[in-house]
Parts: sequence; structure tokens; C-alpha cells
Amino acid sequence: MTQNIQFEIAKLIDIAGVLALQELYLVANLSEEEKTAGFVTTPFTIQQLTEVIQKEELFIAKDTNHIIAYIFAGSWDFFHQWPIFNHMISLLPELIFLDSDFTTKNSFQYGPICIHQDYRGKRLITPFFEFMRINMKSKYPLSLTFINKINIPSTKAHTEKLKWTIIKEFQFNNNEYLILAYDMNQSVKQTI
Repeated sequence: MTQNIQFEIAKLIDIAGVLALQELYLVANLSEEEKTAGFVTTPFTIQQLTEVIQKEELFIAKDTNHIIAYIFAGSWDFFHQWPIFNHMISLLPELIFLDSDFTTKNSFQYGPICIHQDYRGKRLITPFFEFMRINMKSKYPLSLTFINKINIPSTKAHTEKLKWTIIKEFQFNNNEYLILAYDMNQSVKQTI
């Protein structure tokens, strides 16, 4: 990892850079072969990015002022505008992790996360995730995310590098997903 990488909480001036990165890895824009390297599924608009920056959290990584990664972290109130997240909310009462029940108040939706391919496999994900975790842990003790089963690189990164726990599977719009949970009080630094 280069010395120029900085982790920040996104500002409105960062929207263009986030959109450019999203465009590179949006599943709808990729060939079947390109999808095997990982992808993001949710296309955020300028209005949605503005809302997440002003009301929720959007974390970015920059290398000499170019956005090379992002992590969304938001309340279920924000994410309910997409049908798949509404489905996730409906599953909350069924989910248990570390003897804890999930609610819309004690958990948040982590992701999507996107890292430019030139920075993958270079130990960026762990310190970047840790930056997000430190900023979010006082608001929520638990985090949830879901990953499309065909997105094997993302599943491996989250379970092997970040130590997320797979707690359930579900189907939505003819796709199969894994639900993963994370204890926000658990540092990932020891896994570096």
C-alpha cells in the first residue's frame, strides 16, 4: 500500500469520484468474466449520495486525491428505499449473532464496499474497514451486510480478512445471497 492513501468521511465534493468508481465496478456494466473479480450491485444516484453524505456515513479512501475505495454505512431508514434492503429488514427478527437479536436501532447496513482493482490484495481493506468501524461503533453495536453468492472475492475478503460471520442465506429476485454479521466492538487489527 502506498504512503499517500488517506481515509476520510466523504464530503459533497467527493460525489463525482464516488460515481466514477461505482461506474467501473457496477454489475450491470461488467462482462461475466469481469464479475469474477468482484462487483457492486446498487447504483447510487447523485441525490442518494448527497443524502448519505449529509445524513448517514460514506467513507472513502484516496490516493493523492483520487478516490480509490468507498464504504457505505447507513441506517435501515436510509436503505429502506431499495426493495432488497426492505427484505433484509423483514429478516431482522430471525437473525441471531453472539446471542444478540437484531433491530433497526442496534444494527446498520454496511456496504456496499468498492475498491479499485489496482488496490485489491494490497492490504487496504483491513485499515479502511477499521477506520469505518471506529467511526460507527458508538452508534451501532452490530452491523449486517449481504453478498451475492456469486461474488466470491467479496465473500472471501469479508470472512477471511475481516472475520465477518455468515449467519443466514436468502433469495431475492432470482439471486442467492449470504447475510453476514459483525460485532462493531471487535477490532480487525489483529488479523493484519
